Amino acid sequence: MMLIEETAVPSAALPVEAFKAHLRLGTGFSEDTLQEPVLASFLRAAMSAIEARTGKILIERDFSWTLNGWRDETGQALPVAPVSALLDVIFVSRLGVEHPLAAHFYKLEQDMQRPKLAPVAGVLPQVPTGGAVRIGFRAGYGATWDELPADLGQAVLLLAAYYYEYRNESSVGEGYMPFGVSSLIERYRTVRLFAGAGK
Repeated sequence: MMLIEETAVPSAALPVEAFKAHLRLGTGFSEDTLQEPVLASFLRAAMSAIEARTGKILIERDFSWTLNGWRDETGQALPVAPVSALLDVIFVSRLGVEHPLAAHFYKLEQDMQRPKLAPVAGVLPQVPTGGAVRIGFRAGYGATWDELPADLGQAVLLLAAYYYEYRNESSVGEGYMPFGVSSLIERYRTVRLFAGAGK
């Protein structure tokens, strides 16, 4: 299975000004914009870490997910949430020939934890032997920062500030999540009932 981010978070969607205010950085100086790429990089890193920890996509973008077989032919759970649209479902033969599945054969079952690709009737078509299926979908809370739940937005700012403050610190453990951030994102984490659930 392979999940690919087809579109990136636009720079305009990053809350650089809110992050500056959070850090209490001075304004009105001629070099105000010099730090903006650095601040944006910390925001992107924080968003990526929180998305990885929660399985929730913050700012809307397009993904493609390739797998070699259905986990459940009555409805395949998608790897992230929330999903707003299915873009396409394409079967790929072992020789690499692509066969799109007509949109009237499948539908999106929206869910904030486990959205699904589901058949309109019966079961999902069989994945070609030795081949794969590629699912294109759009995921995220919205296209702009203001559409994020307030607690997730605050968690991003806190984590980005932590990365900023300790940017020169080599002893900070990899994957460490400050307590305040962990508390804010805890309710968004997907509970896995058994190994590999929802994949």
